[in-house]
Order: sequence, then C-alpha cells, then structure tokens
Amino acid sequence: MNFEQARFNMVEQQIRPWDVLDTSILDLLFHVKREDFVGTDKRALAFADTQLPLDNGSTMLEPKVEARLVQDLQVKASDKVLEIGTGSGYLTALLAAVSQHVYSIDIDAQQLQHAAANLKTAGIKNVTLSQGNGIEGLAAQAPFDVICVGGSVPVVPEALKAQLAVGGRLAVIVGDAPVMVAKIITRVSETAYQESVSFDTNLPRLQQLDAIEPSRFSF
Repeated sequence: MNFEQARFNMVEQQIRPWDVLDTSILDLLFHVKREDFVGTDKRALAFADTQLPLDNGSTMLEPKVEARLVQDLQVKASDKVLEIGTGSGYLTALLAAVSQHVYSIDIDAQQLQHAAANLKTAGIKNVTLSQGNGIEGLAAQAPFDVICVGGSVPVVPEALKAQLAVGGRLAVIVGDAPVMVAKIITRVSETAYQESVSFDTNLPRLQQLDAIEPSRFSF
C-alpha cells in the first residue's frame, strides 16, 4: 500500500472538505504517521473515513474529527493540554506536536501501554499518561489551557470546566445518539463561559469507572 498517497487522499478528500483549512494542521497530518497508531492488521484502514475499533472495545475517531478538534481548539505552543481518553495515542500525538505538554488520561491500563509504545515510536516526548477516570479531570495539574474529550458524554462535565484556565478551551461531544454536537467551551472569566457548536457527529460514550487504582508514567 502507498501510505503517502493514502495520506494525501485523506487530507484532500476527507479533511479539507470538513473545513479544516489551517495549513499548520494539514501539514501536521503529513508529519504524524497515522498508520503507526493502529494494529498491524488495520494499517490499510488507517486513512479510512471511519471509526476504527481498538482492542479494548473503544474506538479511534475518524481522521476528520481528530483534525477538526485540534483546529477548533486553537492550540498554542505554550499551552498545557489535558486529553480525556488516550486511545491509540494518535490524537495525543497531534495535540503534543502543537502544545507545550499533554497530560492524557485513559481508564484502561493496557490501552495506555499500547499508546505509550505508539508515542515512543513517533518520537513524541512531551506527554504524561495517567490511568484514571478522565471525567473527573486531573485536578493536581490544573488549570489547563486546553481540554479535549475523546468520547461523547450526555452533558458537559462541570469538573472539566472548572479545571480550565481563564481563556482556556474545552472540546467535548455532547448528547445522545444518533446526533450529537461538538462544543467548544471557552472560560472567559473565573465565573463565566462561552459556548459554540462546532459540528454534528456521533461518537461512542467515554468509558468510565467509579473507582480504580491510579497509575502514571511519563516520557
């Protein structure tokens, strides 16, 4: 398979038509190799316009959704980022490439190990991975300039809003199947937030547990 041709087709046929027009984001999609974040049996599907199943039952988002989230969050090189739902580590890698540091939480320890290996292969170093219930955020490292939630939730988690810095942005997919909306929530003051709807989509629910034994590693 010609991965570079497939990558070009992904960008031109899927991602640009979804209003991802920031050239720095488009360039990033050529730099971070998506096929390195999927299982060997799924490499040929890495550029397909579909959600890909992961071994733990969660999913890797469509390329256009990942790209649109990164663009709409307007991540800056000085930003501290919190990602909820590490998954394969691909969205983690995109966020890390445009920010100062990413703290990423996943509920599945084995999935975190897979993501850590993928990120190491990609040469991504400014990431701290933690096992935990991401819906509660990561208060010990708050406030965050950017928070990105990689699965859907029925309502916006107040704990995540509270962990935004003033001026910080939260991307979260809210609602019930079959139609959900991606919201960008900006904290404009200590007590006020602004919301905008970015796009319609339909994503699996974010995996949650009430209590787990936390673990953490960085690289």
